[in-house]
Amino acid sequence: MPGGPGYTRTKAIVSAFKLNTVCQEAQCPNIAECWGHGTATFMLMGEVCTRNCRFCAVSHGRVETLDPEEPRRVAEAALKMGLSHVVVTSVNRDDLPDGGALHFAETARALKALKPDCTIEVLTPDFQGNEDAVATVARSPIEIYNHNTETVPRLYKRVRPGAKYERSLRVLQRAKDVRSDLKTKTGLMLGLGETYEELLEVFGDLRAVGCDILTLGQYLRPSQEQLPVERYVHPDEFAVLREEALALGFRYVESGPLVRSSYHAWKHV
Repeated sequence: MPGGPGYTRTKAIVSAFKLNTVCQEAQCPNIAECWGHGTATFMLMGEVCTRNCRFCAVSHGRVETLDPEEPRRVAEAALKMGLSHVVVTSVNRDDLPDGGALHFAETARALKALKPDCTIEVLTPDFQGNEDAVATVARSPIEIYNHNTETVPRLYKRVRPGAKYERSLRVLQRAKDVRSDLKTKTGLMLGLGETYEELLEVFGDLRAVGCDILTLGQYLRPSQEQLPVERYVHPDEFAVLREEALALGFRYVESGPLVRSSYHAWKHV
């Protein structure tokens, strides 16, 4: 069970600044470790998503109005927590013309204004393929642009309805095109029915668009409403996949059963 002084302090700060975290909303198994370390992944634009991906525990339905003060509150919380690396994600906001891209950029600018020495990682939606939105975020003062591929192309229709594999690849490529110095990152869940060969093909596709950082973790079913686990992947297989990915040229690979996209994110810079 989560506990300890570090966890309690992080929880109090998140609550005091009225912020959402993906740690809570997505029922992350690492919340005790990360919050105990004094880190949290801030989730922008409310706690309700416009999509209903079959693997995700985040609520979906009617979304909230954007809070213009949220970027400032995230920056103040990061300052109070003493974060050297800040991870910011969001729900999908397909209701917004830019999908919330400007809100991401404003949050990054607010963070740098209050804490110039921090590094910033964003984990964005696909913005429905809006390349101008991707460019808006990529041009903001961030160090890592993360967009999760989640699974292999064959499983997209079942796992990620509303998303497209090629679109996700294009998000990563567009971010790199806008800023060649920007590190790009993505994550995959294992255990949804993918094959070893399909994973290697995805690794190759990701390297072809210049993706630098890869995270691989075990899919865990949040509740009976989400997809069942097809297979539990042995830790040894995660280790082998890490070596396969590194051999293809990824700069950093975090691979293991409990790995999530922002797990040990401070190491990925």
